[in-house]
Amino acid sequence: MFHRETDLMYFRSMKVSLDKLFINTAEPIPVEQWHAQDVTDNPDLVSHELRYVTLSIDISTNSIQRLISGLQPNMPWAEDQFQERVSGEPLNPPPSEAWWPYAQQGNAAHKEGEVFSHSYPERYWPKHAGTLGCGGDPGGCEIDREDGHFGIRYNYGDLYDVVELIRKYPLTRQAYLPVFFPEDTGAKEGQRIPCSLGYHFLQRHGIMDVTYLIRSCDYMRHFTDDVYMTARLLQWVCEKTNFKPGYLYMHIGSFHVFRGDIPVLKARVPESPPRIDAVAEVRKMNLEDQSWY
Repeated sequence: MFHRETDLMYFRSMKVSLDKLFINTAEPIPVEQWHAQDVTDNPDLVSHELRYVTLSIDISTNSIQRLISGLQPNMPWAEDQFQERVSGEPLNPPPSEAWWPYAQQGNAAHKEGEVFSHSYPERYWPKHAGTLGCGGDPGGCEIDREDGHFGIRYNYGDLYDVVELIRKYPLTRQAYLPVFFPEDTGAKEGQRIPCSLGYHFLQRHGIMDVTYLIRSCDYMRHFTDDVYMTARLLQWVCEKTNFKPGYLYMHIGSFHVFRGDIPVLKARVPESPPRIDAVAEVRKMNLEDQSWY
């Protein structure tokens, strides 16, 4: 268990520290399942794991360009995927899956027919999720077209309802957007389930923070884009509610790389952390972006 705090200027330096932690202290853990596939007979598939990791990242900007400069996500994919997530449509598959940087064989191994077991656009906008994914038949799911899916007692909510709650009650403690749904519990059908659990938005003194809960995070392939898209989600919610972005708190249960990633990490870790000229960085950001504060 450990905690790291940083901001956009020093995010890359924090990643150097994380590289070294994975090389020197991560515990090798055999992988039993990978993307819902039993891999217990593959002794070479081993993860190197850090557990119960908390990261605090000061976002404090409305600028997309400053996020990109500081975080260096996989562009344009990360922004394309984010726009699909906030589109209001429960897309499955989302179009950007076709150009995900780590896609293999059209992501066929991760799909059930033509769709994924879940998608982030579906989980952000679940009221009518499945109406475009029931065997490709838009009419294949019998749900109320106006109210959408129904829970145990109440209609489903979505990202827009979270925004409306914050607008109505700016100090609410209830502004939570779940990604992990009851149908994921226990992975009863042997399906892939979301790594993300959900997002909690909390506004105080005009500043909105987001807490991002994630059960499992692949450091090499997903971490930076996960941070970027959560920061963009914070910006998006702040834009809709007229608040300023604050901190992103990320709680990770299993933070891991795989055995084959270790040589890559060793090759990119310098002998000493790179020095950052803070004054030069600030001047550069001021020239590139006048909207950050």
